[in-house]
Amino acid sequence: MTASPVRRVGAPTPRAALAISGAALIGLILLLGADAIPPFVVGLLLVYLLDPGVTWLARRGVPRWLGVLIFYAIVVAIIVATVALLLQPLAHQLAAFIVALPGYGQKLQELAQQLNQLYEQLNLPPALRDLIDRAVANLVANGGKVDLGGLLPIAGSLAAQVARLVAYVVVPVWAFFLLKDRDRLLESLGRSVPEAWRADTWAILAIIERTFGRWVRGQLLLGVVVGVATFVGLLILGALIDPVFTSFAVFLAVIAGVLELVPIIGPIISMVPTLLLALTTGRWEALLAVVLLYLIVQQTENNFLVPVIQGDAIDLHPSIIIFALIMGGAIAGLLGAILALPITAAGRDIYRYLFRRTDTPPLSPEEASASLLPRGHGPMVRAAAQAAASAPATPGPEPMTAAPRTPEPPSTATASPGTSTTAAPPSAGDTR
Repeated sequence: MTASPVRRVGAPTPRAALAISGAALIGLILLLGADAIPPFVVGLLLVYLLDPGVTWLARRGVPRWLGVLIFYAIVVAIIVATVALLLQPLAHQLAAFIVALPGYGQKLQELAQQLNQLYEQLNLPPALRDLIDRAVANLVANGGKVDLGGLLPIAGSLAAQVARLVAYVVVPVWAFFLLKDRDRLLESLGRSVPEAWRADTWAILAIIERTFGRWVRGQLLLGVVVGVATFVGLLILGALIDPVFTSFAVFLAVIAGVLELVPIIGPIISMVPTLLLALTTGRWEALLAVVLLYLIVQQTENNFLVPVIQGDAIDLHPSIIIFALIMGGAIAGLLGAILALPITAAGRDIYRYLFRRTDTPPLSPEEASASLLPRGHGPMVRAAAQAAASAPATPGPEPMTAAPRTPEPPSTATASPGTSTTAAPPSAGDTR
């Protein structure tokens, strides 16, 4: 018996067209209220991080609302312990850095004078020397007119700032209701998606969950590792090169760990204050030691930690990474730069999935998912699929069938007869 050919993604039914129109309207609303989105993005990341633990407690008989409160208490305890551990040395080192800043400025001026004397002794062609002199003069002339607003955008009114603060305060409450009512919300989502599109919806959500899940866990772990490694390295430099590195080790390590969220550009920016600190020592070996330290940390991270922690979830060429970072920063500031890579990687994988689904002949949702998600769907998408599978069917138009086609050769991948209307493809494992 010859299996029916797999149905390609077809034109939308009236119900699917309604769903697409609703999604477009929601997108327009989000575009108009773009300034209010960042707090809720942070809230979604919080939901993703806490959901596995809350679900684990729920499976053991703990009500989800109580499980959410338990993990909220754990998160607050971790934050309080971290602040208690780092706040005092961080505040002390920051205050010491501000107090010592004039002295460091004087040392940097002396270093600049030495460099200027060295420059004057160079035997450069007159045209080249004139070009360098004009460039330096323009840089000095514009040095007092740097617009920091271009680097750190500030809202135009006090009301906007208060609204953002209130949004961040409300986010934990919003995330609480998402975590508590997750099963009911997922069941509602399953009912809202047209049946003929349901398997593709779960597959796309699985791709997004896999990419963002690995990125969230990976970046948090990498930030901690890089911060600790930088702290240890600065202590070593303080013992071997100059004690000034030890005096500001916590301050500089926190900067390195936080800026690790911005790949490629972040580590370079985090190295700048350490380089300036090294210049104040007046020893070239200190400058070389700082460059070597940050180079070792980043190469160890890129070649050993990233492949183990993130795998191929964000496997982008460096040129695409830099372009995505710049575009993300231009569109949504710092948060846009941080989220640019997982969004780009998820978009790439969604395109690959849809490309396989619209191929000739098209792959089934199960086959297209298996080529991109070899380890199966994540727990949240599996829960959504199970909720949709258990939901009673709703009346609606029959799924569209494909036109009769000539049977494919035996070697061509085929799927079960008829249209693919299963709630979700079978899971081959767990992404966690």
